[in-house]
Amino acid sequence: MPDWQELVRQQLAGIQLSEDETAQVADELASHLEETYQALVRDGHPEHEGVRRVLQQVNDWKHLKSAIEIARKKEPPMNKRVAQFWFPAFLTLLLAMVFLMAIEELGPKPWISSAASHPRMTPVAIVYFAWVITLPLIGALGAYLATRAGAAPRAVFSSIIFPVLPYFGFFVIGLPIAVILDDHVAHNIMLPALFVGFGAWVVLPAVALLAGGLPVHYLFSRRGPRGVVTT
Repeated sequence: MPDWQELVRQQLAGIQLSEDETAQVADELASHLEETYQALVRDGHPEHEGVRRVLQQVNDWKHLKSAIEIARKKEPPMNKRVAQFWFPAFLTLLLAMVFLMAIEELGPKPWISSAASHPRMTPVAIVYFAWVITLPLIGALGAYLATRAGAAPRAVFSSIIFPVLPYFGFFVIGLPIAVILDDHVAHNIMLPALFVGFGAWVVLPAVALLAGGLPVHYLFSRRGPRGVVTT
């Protein structure tokens, strides 16, 4: 009787699985082949005929190795989407908001730009530079997590800039609607103020996040992603 364990190990050499997974697969496959062989022998087949019939069941070991690799590595699409986009995105959002609230409470004070000649009608920019300084680190973390999970570049980019999306939605949707529907707001908010706020709370933070995230993405993407999921 052949050594089915050794036979399977030789045929599965080079399979792209961890050592533990390879051993588990080899044990399971060897047990199946041995059970099939014993059943053939009990049915009256000569040993050499039993071996031949068992080996005929696996006539393409290369194809079997590929099938095992795919089956073992396959994950539910939702799990991949969570690992590659939602988790990095919400983590960057959470960290950005926590740092912003801490800086608002503990300082330093924000930089405020306004003209003294027309204080009521002049656009005002409020920039928390201490917060902006932390954003490259947050963007780098989001990019690292998304890239390590095998996210596509578009998903990585979305994860990096996710903290500014609430502000983007506010300025693009909220304020224009308020200006149109509310006379009080329309008389006290000018269109230039909208663009100033957009630059201070969307463009500047996005640039800071990307400054930290993109280099990390390009660095780790060279090592080869484990999978690709786009948002």
